[in-house]
Amino acid sequence: MGNNYESITSHDARRIPIILQSILVGALAGGVVVFYRLILTRAETYAFGIYAYVGEHIKFIPILFLALILAGFLLSYLTQKNKMIRGSGIPQVKGILMGYFNQNWWHTLLCKFAGGTVAILGGLSLGREGPSIQLGASIAEGIGNKTGKSRMERKILIASGASAGLAAAFNAPLAGVMFALEEIFKYFSPIILLSTMGAAVVADFISKNFFGLEPVFNLEVTGLLGLQEYWLIIVLSIVVGVLGAFYNTVLIYSQKLYQKMPFLKDHNRIVVPFVCAGLVGLYFPYILGSGHHMFSLLTPDSGIGFLVVLLILKFLFSMISFGSGAPGGIFFPLLVLGATIGAIFAKISILYFGLSPALFDNIIILAMAGFFAAIVRAPITGIVLIMEMTGSLSHMLSLTIVSMGAFIIADQLKSLPIYDALLDNLTTEHQLEDHEEHTKKIIIESIVRHDSIFENKTVRDVPWPKNCLLVSVKRGEREFIPKGDTIIKVGDYMFILTAINNEWQNRKWLDQMNEVKVN
Repeated sequence: MGNNYESITSHDARRIPIILQSILVGALAGGVVVFYRLILTRAETYAFGIYAYVGEHIKFIPILFLALILAGFLLSYLTQKNKMIRGSGIPQVKGILMGYFNQNWWHTLLCKFAGGTVAILGGLSLGREGPSIQLGASIAEGIGNKTGKSRMERKILIASGASAGLAAAFNAPLAGVMFALEEIFKYFSPIILLSTMGAAVVADFISKNFFGLEPVFNLEVTGLLGLQEYWLIIVLSIVVGVLGAFYNTVLIYSQKLYQKMPFLKDHNRIVVPFVCAGLVGLYFPYILGSGHHMFSLLTPDSGIGFLVVLLILKFLFSMISFGSGAPGGIFFPLLVLGATIGAIFAKISILYFGLSPALFDNIIILAMAGFFAAIVRAPITGIVLIMEMTGSLSHMLSLTIVSMGAFIIADQLKSLPIYDALLDNLTTEHQLEDHEEHTKKIIIESIVRHDSIFENKTVRDVPWPKNCLLVSVKRGEREFIPKGDTIIKVGDYMFILTAINNEWQNRKWLDQMNEVKVN
């Protein structure tokens, strides 16, 4: 407990060392993620080449499917040995920060790297971004275990590693920072901002030295929607909001469906998407892999029917791939699905509502941001991410409108943010294990938000859980030990002492209390 409390009472003194450690995290995480990105790019190229070759030489089809089945068993074995590498990796990172899970960071790093490579080599509809975030966070955890002076410092470094992972995967440093603040920590803190920013910028610099300064998506944006066409943006926000909520529902159901099938067990479950990848690769290869190749098909010349088929098949293949628990993310595939929805909407708008064909790519960009906001429920990250990935800063107003609209629609449909829902699934599937003694104490930091139960309440009037104690409050640059009659203000940083085994319950309680005000 001493180390935790010392890190709080000497907060300013530790700021520079933490930032310097974060820069180191950014350099190492950026290097690993760049290497991972290079390997996955090559693996996806090989996958398309292999399927094309086998399609022309059908005598090799049995060998292809035998190799795919073996790959499925291999990944099933890896995910059995290390359950932390299943799926995206982002819920696992959030779970570690909240105190749900412990892991062997080195084993997770190696298995996730290998598993993600095999999945993409097989052609599964998975992305590199979630695994990149987990790889960056794992490296940061390794560094934090050696250099972090407290559990809180180690968690700041893990968030910095996650930020660096996204920045290197997408060439999007600001999106990496916003993702750490909006999705992982869910609150703003100057030290978290500076640390994640330092890591993301360094990782992005390394990434750009390998991949250049060009944005990830090469979309031609030659004009802007006129104000008289903004009604189309509102309609688009409703469409992507509804479809985003539907995406979340089906994705969670796909995981449960795999578990309900009696003939599918942990040792063979991932064989299913590999066999499906074989069929897809031979008969409809457009939807293989993360979906980067699909962007060449999203043009004004493509027919609506073809785009709808492309959307449905990519959606189904993505559900089959991710629901199995194969190591890989949903980040890039969901952006591709959003882009395809945008292409369909743009085509309809051009044919029936007089939209200029020159604005086709504009609608695609807006649909990606809105679909992301509806699914992940992190609209600011989505806006910044799309601007950085497309290299266009001229869509701020329209991006904001479609993201806010999609967010509201998905929220009204009671759709849980996807990474929160996936984390809930993880915590119910796996029995929580306590690897440290119950007597060990840690400090949890939380900021008081507007309209929360804490606002303008005295310490004694807050219904604190039995196993936690408010030990310090930081208000502006002043830090003090609170008393029973101390009034808690909006913007206060509360430092709460709890047993390590109760950390995740108390973090969850703090999140709930910060969202609901009791009158």
